[in-house]
Amino acid sequence: MPIERHEVTIVLPTLNEEEAIGPVIDELKAQGFSNILVIDGYSTDRTVSIAKEKRVRIVYQHGSGKASAIKTGIEHASTPYILIMDADFTYDAKDAWKFLEHADRYDEVIGFRIDRNNIPRLNRLGNWLITKTFNLLTGSSLRDVCSGMYMLKADRARSLDIGSPGSGFGIEAEIAMQISATGDIAEVPIGYRRRLGRRKLKPLRDGFAIMATIFSLAKTYNPSFLFAILTGLAFVPGIAIYAWTLYRLLFLGVWHSGWALLGTALIILGGQGLILSMVSLLMKRMEKRILKALREKG
Repeated sequence: MPIERHEVTIVLPTLNEEEAIGPVIDELKAQGFSNILVIDGYSTDRTVSIAKEKRVRIVYQHGSGKASAIKTGIEHASTPYILIMDADFTYDAKDAWKFLEHADRYDEVIGFRIDRNNIPRLNRLGNWLITKTFNLLTGSSLRDVCSGMYMLKADRARSLDIGSPGSGFGIEAEIAMQISATGDIAEVPIGYRRRLGRRKLKPLRDGFAIMATIFSLAKTYNPSFLFAILTGLAFVPGIAIYAWTLYRLLFLGVWHSGWALLGTALIILGGQGLILSMVSLLMKRMEKRILKALREKG
């Protein structure tokens, strides 16, 4: 059963979004949403003054970074549901109705972006890598865990341990990872427009952030899998060394016993790592099912 508009708080994290914040609020109000909460990261432009003119509630975030803004928004929302939405005009307020259709049956509803032409190529690659890593670690089949528009049940959101105050690129994946451990996640298709205002993303910085997010997710939520994968990487040079050794023996009549021993050792190590990674994933998925069953009984 769809939830009502008054049951939702729209949380808009902002930092110097003076060009976009006005149109975003206007679109939301045009759709009948009145519980709009702007969480500002101490903007130095007219973002806050424009939001005040639009007569919405404004709270300054504690800490820095998008993660802290979202955490602040969750703390100050007073409705049963929270719709978090980037305030750069990339998301269309009309898509909010799609979330209301499913919010009562899921702990989180993520909007997966159908048209990705307005996402920079580096970030498109990062989204893909993080989503694939997420699915591998959780056994899910989600398409866009980095989406900046998603709905949470407020009580579930308050139980989250958002422990990376300065993080930005991967905070959405971190939230989804925690919810997926014991809860249910759904996706709805949404659009994605060209942003208004200056883009804050920097290719080199965000490239490192993407890799850091991937390793952080693996290290925090399935460390044995990360160790197994790193060990499994030994399989590649092991095969290469062994192939080179066989080539030298078959075509040149030269036998390198030391290299052959090293190649064999790496192949054995890598094989054990791959087996361990599969066992780790099976155990993680079993843990998820057990926790979910316990939660439903409780």
